[in-house]
Amino acid sequence: MRSVVIMAGGSGKRLWPLSRRGTPKQLLPLLGEKSLLRVAFERVRSAVPDDRVFVCTGAEWADVVARELPELPSANILGEPVGRDSLNAVAWPAAVLAEQDPDAVVAMVTADHLIEPVESFRNALDRAFTVAETSPDALVTFGVVPTSAHTGYGYLHCGEPLEGAEDVFTVREFMEKPDAATAEGFLASGEHWWNSGMFVWRARTLLEQLEVLQPECHAIVTELARHPERIEELYPQLPRISVDYAVMEPVSRGEATARVLAVRLPISWHDVGGYASLLDRLERDVDGNAVRGLSVQVDGRNNLVINDHPDHLVATLGVSDMIIVATRTITLVCPLGESERVKELVAAVTDSDVRYA
Repeated sequence: MRSVVIMAGGSGKRLWPLSRRGTPKQLLPLLGEKSLLRVAFERVRSAVPDDRVFVCTGAEWADVVARELPELPSANILGEPVGRDSLNAVAWPAAVLAEQDPDAVVAMVTADHLIEPVESFRNALDRAFTVAETSPDALVTFGVVPTSAHTGYGYLHCGEPLEGAEDVFTVREFMEKPDAATAEGFLASGEHWWNSGMFVWRARTLLEQLEVLQPECHAIVTELARHPERIEELYPQLPRISVDYAVMEPVSRGEATARVLAVRLPISWHDVGGYASLLDRLERDVDGNAVRGLSVQVDGRNNLVINDHPDHLVATLGVSDMIIVATRTITLVCPLGESERVKELVAAVTDSDVRYA
């Protein structure tokens, strides 16, 4: 049986103070009236019935997710008591679904990516499901055809096409985020795609790789699937590691029993990870400014101004290439070029007073 798990557990620290502990970015309407989570759910609805969509999120956000997605049964919201990185966000749901159905095929998709056109993604998702169903040893990922020499994404180095499957290729290697010159080479090669961080596999196949590569994780998630009442005790014991480092990269090197395949995604794809990427997706005025909320600017260019306080005015004079975010309790001001360092600021704020994290 096909299922989809939406990974919605990230804290979104690079979008602080809009994204905070009680309202992470995937639950915010950053680009319209719908939250990123709601958009992700609607993107996969035609792939599986609503009752086969699951959300893996923080336990503290489970009630908010339930209100955001009332179509889901409450049991389909898997709440992590603590964050343990992406490996466990895919391994735990895989164990739960394998316990329900030994032949479960699972798509792991993200809650904070913008994907257009949606129909192209749905076709690729169906293709990936078919590959996983017909090739039990396959861990399938999605490679986004790059449109620029982006240095903020990891890359896949793709090899030979899979015989009999359109737009499906072997993965030779996972590449880290490159410098500018390396990214230009990747773009020119035509063999390197952006690593989407989304996957399709048989739940049992993933668990078999875990048993070889991450036996501690395998033992804990299989025990959790059988005894969910032990989650508060067992989940914090899971090793904190990403799925790429723990599984996908070693499998691509032949260190386990599966193989890694990639479905080609020729789409518009954006990871709304920070303010620079958010600015790229917002409508701008003639001076390149993107403004939301009450604001007045004079001689300002290429600014992102977000004011979530209706009784407060943000006014700027002669300011360019800046990020200004005002909420009821916090105001953030930083140069656009420093936006990826907002996580450092969050760490400093957390150390000084946890109320503002």
